[in-house]
Amino acid sequence: MVVTPPWEIERTIHIKAVEETNPEYGCPPDRRPLRDHIRFGIINLDKPPGPTSHEVVTWVKRMMGLDKAGHGGTLDPKVTGVLPIALEDATKVVQALLSAGKEYVCVMRTHDEVEEHRVVETLKLFEGRIYQRPPVRSSVKRRLRTRTIYRIEYLEGDGRNWLFKVACESGTYIRKLCYDVGELLGCGAHMHELRRIRSGPFTEHDIVTLYDLADALTLLREEGDEEGLRELIHPMEDALKLLPKIWVRDSAVEALCS
Repeated sequence: MVVTPPWEIERTIHIKAVEETNPEYGCPPDRRPLRDHIRFGIINLDKPPGPTSHEVVTWVKRMMGLDKAGHGGTLDPKVTGVLPIALEDATKVVQALLSAGKEYVCVMRTHDEVEEHRVVETLKLFEGRIYQRPPVRSSVKRRLRTRTIYRIEYLEGDGRNWLFKVACESGTYIRKLCYDVGELLGCGAHMHELRRIRSGPFTEHDIVTLYDLADALTLLREEGDEEGLRELIHPMEDALKLLPKIWVRDSAVEALCS
Protein backbone atom coordinates (compact mmCIF):
# COMPACT_ATOMS: atom_id res chain seq x y z
CA MET A 1 0.00 0.00 0.00
CA VAL A 2 1.45 3.34 -1.09
CA VAL A 3 1.10 6.16 1.48
CA THR A 4 1.31 9.77 0.27
CA PRO A 5 4.47 11.48 1.60
CA PRO A 6 3.82 14.61 3.71
CA TRP A 7 5.47 16.87 1.11
CA GLU A 8 2.96 15.77 -1.54
CA ILE A 9 -0.16 16.43 0.53
CA GLU A 10 -2.14 19.42 -0.76
CA ARG A 11 -3.67 21.51 2.04
CA THR A 12 -6.72 23.73 1.66
CA ILE A 13 -6.61 27.28 3.04
CA HIS A 14 -9.84 28.44 4.69
CA ILE A 15 -10.12 32.24 4.94
CA LYS A 16 -12.42 33.76 7.59
CA ALA A 17 -11.35 37.38 7.12
CA VAL A 18 -8.82 39.43 5.16
CA GLU A 19 -6.58 41.71 7.25
CA GLU A 20 -3.44 43.80 6.70
CA THR A 21 -0.52 43.37 9.06
CA ASN A 22 1.25 46.23 10.83
CA PRO A 23 5.00 46.43 10.01
CA GLU A 24 5.64 47.15 13.70
CA TYR A 25 5.12 43.43 14.31
CA GLY A 26 8.23 42.56 12.30
CA CYS A 27 9.13 42.08 8.66
CA PRO A 28 8.96 39.29 6.07
CA PRO A 29 11.67 36.66 6.68
CA ASP A 30 13.52 37.48 3.45
CA ARG A 31 13.90 41.14 4.48
CA ARG A 32 15.58 40.61 7.84
CA PRO A 33 18.95 42.27 8.44
CA LEU A 34 21.82 39.81 7.86
CA ARG A 35 22.44 39.47 11.58
CA ASP A 36 18.84 38.33 12.17
CA HIS A 37 18.83 36.30 8.95
CA ILE A 38 21.68 34.23 10.41
CA ARG A 39 20.19 34.13 13.91
CA PHE A 40 16.91 32.73 12.59
CA GLY A 41 18.41 30.79 9.69
CA ILE A 42 18.90 27.24 8.44
CA ILE A 43 21.60 26.00 6.07
CA ASN A 44 20.65 23.09 3.81
CA LEU A 45 24.09 21.47 3.84
CA ASP A 46 25.42 18.65 1.68
CA LYS A 47 27.11 16.41 4.25
CA PRO A 48 30.34 14.93 2.87
CA PRO A 49 31.36 11.28 3.53
CA GLY A 50 33.63 10.74 6.54
CA PRO A 51 32.73 13.08 9.41
CA THR A 52 29.82 12.57 11.79
CA SER A 53 26.81 14.88 11.65
CA HIS A 54 27.89 16.38 14.99
CA GLU A 55 31.37 17.14 13.62
CA VAL A 56 29.88 18.91 10.59
CA VAL A 57 27.69 21.07 12.87
CA THR A 58 30.75 21.94 14.97
CA TRP A 59 32.65 23.02 11.84
CA VAL A 60 29.78 25.29 10.78
CA LYS A 61 29.63 26.86 14.26
CA ARG A 62 33.35 27.61 14.19
CA MET A 63 33.32 28.95 10.63
CA MET A 64 30.46 31.34 11.42
CA GLY A 65 31.39 32.17 15.02
CA LEU A 66 28.08 30.93 16.43
CA ASP A 67 27.12 29.95 19.97
CA LYS A 68 24.46 27.41 18.99
CA ALA A 69 23.63 25.17 16.05
CA GLY A 70 21.85 21.86 15.59
CA HIS A 71 21.04 19.45 12.79
CA GLY A 72 17.76 18.02 11.55
CA GLY A 73 18.49 14.29 11.65
CA THR A 74 21.68 12.26 12.07
CA LEU A 75 23.47 10.78 9.08
CA ASP A 76 26.06 8.02 9.58
CA PRO A 77 29.66 9.05 8.79
CA LYS A 78 29.72 7.31 5.37
CA VAL A 79 26.30 8.65 4.36
CA THR A 80 26.09 11.87 2.32
CA GLY A 81 23.37 14.34 1.43
CA VAL A 82 20.81 16.68 2.94
CA LEU A 83 21.68 17.77 6.48
CA PRO A 84 19.69 20.88 7.53
CA ILE A 85 21.65 22.86 10.12
CA ALA A 86 19.70 25.30 12.29
CA LEU A 87 21.62 28.35 13.48
CA GLU A 88 21.30 30.09 16.86
CA ASP A 89 17.60 30.70 17.69
CA ALA A 90 16.47 28.60 14.72
CA THR A 91 17.42 25.54 16.80
CA LYS A 92 13.92 25.89 18.27
CA VAL A 93 12.48 24.31 15.11
CA VAL A 94 14.90 21.36 14.99
CA GLN A 95 12.27 19.04 16.44
CA ALA A 96 10.05 19.70 13.42
CA LEU A 97 12.92 18.60 11.16
CA LEU A 98 13.75 15.53 13.25
CA SER A 99 10.19 14.23 12.89
CA ALA A 100 9.85 15.17 9.21
CA GLY A 101 9.76 12.53 6.47
CA LYS A 102 12.97 11.60 4.67
CA GLU A 103 13.93 10.43 1.19
CA TYR A 104 17.03 8.46 0.20
CA VAL A 105 18.79 6.96 -2.79
CA CYS A 106 20.36 3.64 -1.84
CA VAL A 107 22.63 1.03 -3.40
CA MET A 108 21.84 -2.40 -1.92
CA ARG A 109 24.26 -5.24 -2.55
CA THR A 110 22.90 -8.80 -2.51
CA HIS A 111 25.22 -11.63 -1.44
CA ASP A 112 24.42 -13.65 -4.55
CA GLU A 113 23.11 -13.11 -8.08
CA VAL A 114 19.36 -12.37 -8.06
CA GLU A 115 16.86 -11.93 -10.88
CA GLU A 116 15.70 -8.36 -11.33
CA HIS A 117 11.98 -9.09 -11.12
CA ARG A 118 12.45 -10.76 -7.72
CA VAL A 119 14.20 -7.68 -6.32
CA VAL A 120 11.49 -5.36 -7.69
CA GLU A 121 8.68 -7.53 -6.26
CA THR A 122 10.38 -7.86 -2.88
CA LEU A 123 11.02 -4.12 -2.53
CA LYS A 124 7.33 -3.45 -3.19
CA LEU A 125 6.39 -5.69 -0.25
CA PHE A 126 7.95 -3.14 2.11
CA GLU A 127 5.72 -0.21 1.10
CA GLY A 128 3.27 0.86 3.81
CA ARG A 129 3.58 0.07 7.53
CA ILE A 130 6.50 -2.17 8.45
CA TYR A 131 8.05 -3.50 11.64
CA GLN A 132 11.68 -2.67 12.39
CA ARG A 133 14.10 -3.36 15.19
CA PRO A 134 17.02 -0.87 15.18
CA PRO A 135 20.42 -2.30 14.17
CA VAL A 136 22.93 -3.37 16.83
CA ARG A 137 24.97 -0.25 16.04
CA SER A 138 22.35 2.39 16.78
CA SER A 139 21.86 5.18 19.32
CA VAL A 140 18.39 4.01 20.46
CA LYS A 141 17.06 1.00 22.34
CA ARG A 142 16.53 -2.05 20.14
CA ARG A 143 12.77 -2.26 20.58
CA LEU A 144 10.46 -3.48 17.83
CA ARG A 145 8.61 -0.53 16.33
CA THR A 146 6.52 0.39 13.31
CA ARG A 147 7.53 2.80 10.58
CA THR A 148 5.88 3.90 7.32
CA ILE A 149 7.54 3.48 3.95
CA TYR A 150 5.72 5.97 1.74
CA ARG A 151 7.18 4.74 -1.52
CA ILE A 152 10.00 2.59 -2.93
CA GLU A 153 11.03 3.24 -6.52
CA TYR A 154 13.33 0.70 -8.17
CA LEU A 155 15.85 2.39 -10.50
CA GLU A 156 18.38 -0.14 -11.84
CA GLY A 157 20.55 -3.15 -11.02
CA ASP A 158 23.20 -5.52 -12.36
CA GLY A 159 22.50 -8.78 -10.54
CA ARG A 160 24.31 -7.92 -7.32
CA ASN A 161 24.03 -4.12 -6.93
CA TRP A 162 20.55 -2.59 -6.83
CA LEU A 163 19.76 1.12 -6.93
CA PHE A 164 16.45 2.33 -5.53
CA LYS A 165 14.81 5.43 -4.07
CA VAL A 166 12.87 5.26 -0.81
CA ALA A 167 10.61 7.87 0.81
CA CYS A 168 9.96 7.04 4.45
CA GLU A 169 8.94 8.16 7.91
CA SER A 170 11.59 9.66 10.15
CA GLY A 171 13.44 7.03 12.16
CA THR A 172 13.41 4.38 9.44
CA TYR A 173 16.68 2.46 9.21
CA ILE A 174 17.59 1.92 5.55
CA ARG A 175 20.45 -0.37 6.59
CA LYS A 176 17.92 -2.63 8.32
CA LEU A 177 15.57 -2.38 5.34
CA CYS A 178 18.30 -3.74 3.06
CA TYR A 179 18.99 -6.57 5.52
CA ASP A 180 15.30 -7.53 5.66
CA VAL A 181 15.01 -7.46 1.86
CA GLY A 182 18.00 -9.80 1.67
CA GLU A 183 16.35 -12.17 4.13
CA LEU A 184 13.20 -12.38 1.99
CA LEU A 185 15.29 -12.93 -1.14
CA GLY A 186 17.03 -15.80 0.65
CA CYS A 187 20.55 -14.69 -0.22
CA GLY A 188 21.24 -11.88 2.24
CA ALA A 189 21.95 -8.23 1.42
CA HIS A 190 23.48 -5.13 2.92
CA MET A 191 23.42 -1.39 2.35
CA HIS A 192 26.42 -0.53 0.19
CA GLU A 193 25.89 3.21 -0.30
CA LEU A 194 23.34 5.77 0.85
CA ARG A 195 22.53 9.40 0.11
CA ARG A 196 19.73 11.45 1.66
CA ILE A 197 17.99 13.61 -0.93
CA ARG A 198 15.23 15.05 1.27
CA SER A 199 14.63 15.97 4.89
CA GLY A 200 11.15 17.43 5.30
CA PRO A 201 10.88 20.49 3.02
CA PHE A 202 14.63 20.56 2.27
CA THR A 203 15.91 18.73 -0.82
CA GLU A 204 19.20 18.37 -2.68
CA HIS A 205 18.01 20.79 -5.38
CA ASP A 206 19.20 23.80 -3.37
CA ILE A 207 21.85 22.09 -1.29
CA VAL A 208 25.17 23.85 -0.45
CA THR A 209 28.60 22.50 0.46
CA LEU A 210 31.03 23.52 3.17
CA TYR A 211 33.16 25.06 0.41
CA ASP A 212 30.20 27.21 -0.71
CA LEU A 213 29.78 28.41 2.88
CA ALA A 214 33.50 29.17 3.25
CA ASP A 215 33.51 31.18 -0.01
CA ALA A 216 30.44 33.19 1.05
CA LEU A 217 32.00 34.00 4.43
CA THR A 218 35.23 35.10 2.73
CA LEU A 219 33.28 37.46 0.46
CA LEU A 220 31.51 38.95 3.47
CA ARG A 221 34.65 39.45 5.54
CA GLU A 222 36.97 40.68 2.78
CA GLU A 223 34.62 42.59 0.48
CA GLY A 224 31.55 43.27 2.64
CA ASP A 225 29.35 41.40 0.16
CA GLU A 226 26.56 39.74 2.12
CA GLU A 227 24.44 38.50 -0.80
CA GLY A 228 26.34 35.23 -1.19
CA LEU A 229 25.83 34.27 2.45
CA ARG A 230 22.23 35.49 2.48
CA GLU A 231 21.41 33.20 -0.47
CA LEU A 232 22.84 30.15 1.33
CA ILE A 233 20.69 30.59 4.44
CA HIS A 234 16.97 29.75 4.55
CA PRO A 235 14.67 31.53 7.04
CA MET A 236 13.68 29.10 9.77
CA GLU A 237 10.04 29.43 8.66
CA ASP A 238 10.97 27.22 5.69
CA ALA A 239 11.40 24.28 8.08
CA LEU A 240 7.71 24.53 9.00
CA LYS A 241 6.28 24.57 5.47
CA LEU A 242 4.83 21.06 5.72
CA LEU A 243 3.03 21.67 9.03
CA PRO A 244 -0.61 22.81 9.29
CA LYS A 245 -0.71 26.50 10.13
CA ILE A 246 -3.01 29.32 11.22
CA TRP A 247 -2.69 32.99 10.25
CA VAL A 248 -3.90 35.33 13.01
CA ARG A 249 -4.73 39.03 13.29
CA ASP A 250 -2.14 41.43 14.68
CA SER A 251 -4.39 41.93 17.69
CA ALA A 252 -3.87 38.29 18.68
CA VAL A 253 -0.06 38.39 18.59
CA GLU A 254 0.46 39.80 22.10
CA ALA A 255 -1.90 37.27 23.69
CA LEU A 256 -0.25 34.35 21.88
CA CYS A 257 3.28 35.44 22.80
CA SER A 258 2.61 36.20 26.47
